[in-house]
Amino acid sequence: MRSPAPAYATNDGVIDAAVAALGGLIVDTLDAHGEVTLTVDRLHLIDAMVLLRDTPGLEYQQLMEIAGVDYLDRAERFDVCYHLLSLTRNHRIRVRVTTDEEKPVPSVTVIWPVAGWLEREVYDMYGVLFDGNADLRRILTDYGFRGHPQRKDFPLSGYVELRYSEEAKRVVYEPVKLAQDFRTFDFMSPWEGADYILPGDEKAPPPPAPEAKK
Repeated sequence: MRSPAPAYATNDGVIDAAVAALGGLIVDTLDAHGEVTLTVDRLHLIDAMVLLRDTPGLEYQQLMEIAGVDYLDRAERFDVCYHLLSLTRNHRIRVRVTTDEEKPVPSVTVIWPVAGWLEREVYDMYGVLFDGNADLRRILTDYGFRGHPQRKDFPLSGYVELRYSEEAKRVVYEPVKLAQDFRTFDFMSPWEGADYILPGDEKAPPPPAPEAKK
């Protein structure tokens, strides 16, 4: 039985065609797990994208997604990955650039206006800056949110919590407070049984007393 997943063109010759078209703009190439990844020079991202879109034999007309990745131990800790689709060739490709907290990535909104919202998502989650995005502001987190939650060094509990205050009749922000109940953990296997009454067990009838041996 054939797979119900959509079939795409093979990767044969894609890297060679990209290298021929982009030349020194390409830093690295990878063909793994059925996917082609091109790492390009961040400063020449726009030129590389235009060539990938307009070069016959490549023709990646659509920007499908922009994703971020954080590698905390690297100097340029962030990957910004652009996923492109060629409608005429029925093929997908990933374009990757690297950056840090301060070096901006050229915005591709001049090529694909849809990138405006996608770049805002990466900025909101990772704090990556995009040079040329006219509306670079948060899009997923709340107003006044502190930090960027997809960074590896972002605390899992966050910095602030919000709740509705009945007294103030509005949503209020407060520093995160973890109740002591959530700081104490019991790692004993439940199959071994506890030597104390677990919450809720007090509602169960007591077990029958064991019969005396005759």
